[in-house]
Amino acid sequence: MSGRAAGGNGGQCRQRAEQGFTLIEMLVALAVFSLAALALLRLETTTLANAAVLETRALGQVVARNVAVETLADPMPPTLGVSSGQEVNGGATWNWTRNTSNTDDTSILRIDIAVTGPTGEPAAVLTVVRPAEYRLDAAATITAPGS
Repeated sequence: MSGRAAGGNGGQCRQRAEQGFTLIEMLVALAVFSLAALALLRLETTTLANAAVLETRALGQVVARNVAVETLADPMPPTLGVSSGQEVNGGATWNWTRNTSNTDDTSILRIDIAVTGPTGEPAAVLTVVRPAEYRLDAAATITAPGS
């Protein structure tokens, strides 16, 4: 008798398997898929926002380095204190502030450069040092004092 019961249940299980998914099973699968899709959309939004921030910082660093190179290449040292200006780079206008101060060694100047992006957010900060003065030698080349 146990053989007949097993055989009868096997036929019912086979029929149920051939019928497909129930409505509840489909709704659960759809809910799981929806949650996964929402998580991916949120990840994409975060990725795009981070890419924009990285672009602003990268261009801000370029602007800060340009200001630093101009300051270091100028034979005349910058005046002590704060100065500011604008530079166009990457199709946008960037504001920069340069703060020049003395160091413990009076022959060296510290120059702090801060750049803000087109929308006013901080984009880059850079600090460089340079000799407080250059002198021209007889061959008209610029040398730092003590060179």
